[in-house]
Amino acid sequence: MSYRFDNLKLEKGMYNEAGRTFTQVLEREDPSEQYKGTALEGLDAYQRQLKRFDIKVKGAGSDAVEKFFSTSQSAVLFPEYIARSVRQGMEEADLLPHITAAVTRFDGMDYRSIASVPTDDQKALRRVEEGAEIPQTQVKTQDNLVKLHKRGRMLVASYEAIRYQKLDLFSVTLRQIGAHINRMHLEDAIDVLLNGDGNGNPAQEFTVGDGTIGGSAGTLTYDELVDFWAQFEPYEMNTLLVSGDMMRQMLKMDEFQNPLTGLNFQGTGKLATPLGATLLRTSALESGKLIGLDKRYALEMVQGSDVLVEYDKLIDRQLERAAITSISGFAKLFTEAAKVLKLQ
Repeated sequence: MSYRFDNLKLEKGMYNEAGRTFTQVLEREDPSEQYKGTALEGLDAYQRQLKRFDIKVKGAGSDAVEKFFSTSQSAVLFPEYIARSVRQGMEEADLLPHITAAVTRFDGMDYRSIASVPTDDQKALRRVEEGAEIPQTQVKTQDNLVKLHKRGRMLVASYEAIRYQKLDLFSVTLRQIGAHINRMHLEDAIDVLLNGDGNGNPAQEFTVGDGTIGGSAGTLTYDELVDFWAQFEPYEMNTLLVSGDMMRQMLKMDEFQNPLTGLNFQGTGKLATPLGATLLRTSALESGKLIGLDKRYALEMVQGSDVLVEYDKLIDRQLERAAITSISGFAKLFTEAAKVLKLQ
């Protein structure tokens, strides 16, 4: 049986269509819907091309890198293999979905988010008498642009150095590049949570022992966490980003050694605090500090681009220096939905 993907002509220009990724271009030319009920159901257009050229990218029987370059058409698939492997590394242990309320895809570098900053009186859900004016919530664009940052890594290797490497092993290196890029985006997100997005909206800071938060500066107990939790009304502190040293102090608390808490951690690998917040540890946050947030309202992620690779160099085997990049930025949505607790 002959399929459309067997005769599809692959060329560099498929990477250069405005508003479409390489895979989207392939899907347009070779829609996955037409393979329902066949042995190829479940594969996307790119994966069908790998099958066409008999390229195995993972497993014990994975091919060497040079298999991509057996023909001029199969070489066109190599940049997408790079991008997918890097993207996989970005998605492994990715904390961003756990701290962002919305993801906006934006083609450009100048983006303005929206904001609603109600007064205390406007927050109150008052009864509206017949004929009375209905209370208003004003939504407006922010004054300052969201800063989008290009983050990436340079792949430095000659074709001769990697041509005989198994794709399964080469993918490990690419996934590590993805992890590094994702770490840089996480640092950007934390910076916006702490300092704001340039629109005068830094997070409110509390310090242990400052009066609002009880205890003694430099130490953290469960009582201080409860005081911090109480500052979030009307929001809900459902996520805690913590530094490594803060994580150690919290895990040593008696309240965190509750058998049910430990059983859940051992069974799922996910630790929920007795306060009901998801606990996320990251070295991207400086020591002695934690960020509490209502992930439903705190942060917007703006994606300027997905993973981009210098496809010309990769297809032409000019791998000496090939850039792999991703563009993202972050905007504060509701300032009071994220707060900071410091030990001192």
